[in-house]
Amino acid sequence: MTETDSPGILDFTGERFTPECVREIWYEHWHRYALAQPLVAGRRVLDAACGEGYGSAFLAAAGARAVTGVDLDAQTIGHARRRYGDRPGLDFREGSVAALPLADASVDVVVSFETVEHLLEQEEMVAEFDRVLAPDGCLLVSSPDRHVYNALGGGVANPYHVRELDRDEFTALLRPRFPAMRLYGQRLAFHSTVWAVEPAASGGGEQLRMDAADGALRRGGDPAPVYWLALCARSEAALPALPALSVFSDTAQSIYAHYNQEIRRVIAGGQRILELERELAALRARLASARDPGPT
Repeated sequence: MTETDSPGILDFTGERFTPECVREIWYEHWHRYALAQPLVAGRRVLDAACGEGYGSAFLAAAGARAVTGVDLDAQTIGHARRRYGDRPGLDFREGSVAALPLADASVDVVVSFETVEHLLEQEEMVAEFDRVLAPDGCLLVSSPDRHVYNALGGGVANPYHVRELDRDEFTALLRPRFPAMRLYGQRLAFHSTVWAVEPAASGGGEQLRMDAADGALRRGGDPAPVYWLALCARSEAALPALPALSVFSDTAQSIYAHYNQEIRRVIAGGQRILELERELAALRARLASARDPGPT
């Protein structure tokens, strides 16, 4: 099915995430926009290399004063306008992140996720972010670590990445224009999660949940914990402090490894089923031909 046949869905090629994707990539991409949500209320936002437009639409719905999504690909921008263009405060423009079609100091927040590794003009991109940001503006930008990312991919290079960075290269790219920096890491992992339920604890982290069906973002832990833990004492003064959010995992990531193994097995099984179905169809065609010798 092509985009023309179904204007609501953009074909997934591996270059740009679409909200119809599932599993790891869904968690990774949506989490970045969910993290950005508190930054945008009442502010002018640029979503640089916005792709399909889902993130721009999410930030607009989160209360941004205005959101401009920019992407280099004309077809992708056309799709974004058709799918999200009727939403208030949302605008999509065709353009390069290395030469943004925006005026100086015209936005308060720039978000750009998984963009920098796709182009060689990385210094120009950061300079453009600096140019379009208001003096009190902020930038939230992400990029894969070239060592860890490729190790997780089994050493197979992403064909859409032209210049990947490690931690030092990433921060060195940003610091000349943005000397104030707080660095975060992101990685999908399986954890045992323990969180404060009552009394509600402030600070110390947060949990975000999204319903894939309605796109609604919710804060707080799962409403139905499997286990309860109670820390008790005879008085409040004797009650020790624990973090509001604690996650625990094994260094081998054994559950994740098993999950990946099972996914590969299922995918291989599906491919084998398709092969057998094609072989069966060919045998049926040969049998039908043998039974019907045709006109004599």
